[in-house]
Amino acid sequence: MKAITLNNFGGVENFELQEFEQPKVNNEDVLIKIRATAFNPIDYQMRQGSTESKLLKSPILGRELSGEIVKLGKEVNFFSIGDKVSAYVGSLASNGTYAELISVPAKLVSKNPDKLSFEEAAAIPMVGMTALQGFNRVTIPKDKPIFLTGGAGGVGTILIKLLLANGNTNIYTTAGNKDSINHLKNIGISENNIINYKEEDLIEVLRNKVGHFEYVIDLVGGKMSEIAAELVAVFGMYMDVTFLATEKAKEQLFDKATTILNIANYAPALKNSETRFEYYGNALRELFDKIEKDIISPTKINIVGKLSVETVQKAHLMMENNQTNGKKLIMIIE
Repeated sequence: MKAITLNNFGGVENFELQEFEQPKVNNEDVLIKIRATAFNPIDYQMRQGSTESKLLKSPILGRELSGEIVKLGKEVNFFSIGDKVSAYVGSLASNGTYAELISVPAKLVSKNPDKLSFEEAAAIPMVGMTALQGFNRVTIPKDKPIFLTGGAGGVGTILIKLLLANGNTNIYTTAGNKDSINHLKNIGISENNIINYKEEDLIEVLRNKVGHFEYVIDLVGGKMSEIAAELVAVFGMYMDVTFLATEKAKEQLFDKATTILNIANYAPALKNSETRFEYYGNALRELFDKIEKDIISPTKINIVGKLSVETVQKAHLMMENNQTNGKKLIMIIE
């Protein structure tokens, strides 16, 4: 099979197209012909050698996919050859998803909804599971205001849709351009609740509108984590999806005795249980069921190109330079 490998930590020049043997299929695995994969910020953080690189088990990056099953492990009896499926594989598969083939534990996999293309389905697993874990792990009273940073991104979009469907309508969020503002309005956020962080003082505006928030969700990190920490109420809750809060933010959160809720897709795999992989397949089925029932809608996508070094390089630079405009970047693999 062909795959794009990372030969060294650093810049995008370290990617290379290589040939590999077909992955081995264990008894509880399925072999998937990948038809589309999505890019995520964790990809370029791994490429740069950041903390996330410790999760790198293969020189092939990529953590989610959609494709067709081409081979079944001996103990797999709940899928068939030819099934159209998707999965968040993290570091649990034979390799990453910048490749033509991948061997995956079958319990990670879910059948695609009929209404989604391979490209649309590939955009759901990672951001969808992140949003769903955050939504499921805390119950926010419907009357409480919520401050959510980076709401126009992939995780933010799905999380907002889940909250709105649950009756949590008092959501405030940030945006940095007209496209993001329009996107947030289209998914149901009041224009009055969208603050352009490039043109307005977030702390001043939100203090005037709300004061302090009992519930803050940070999807951005860095300087935005400091703003979120400033706005969270004493004894409030801070949901951290990035692990990119600054030391200043962490100090303020500690001083306020904030409850910090960490969200990590890799966490269920750390359980010492034979059923630990089922979490992923079940979560993805729940997301796809919500899409089928129009409770949430598919993530907007931008098809960057086909399997090539140039496509991977372009996608990584777009993510680094914040040029995704709220769309999930997709690579087609034929």
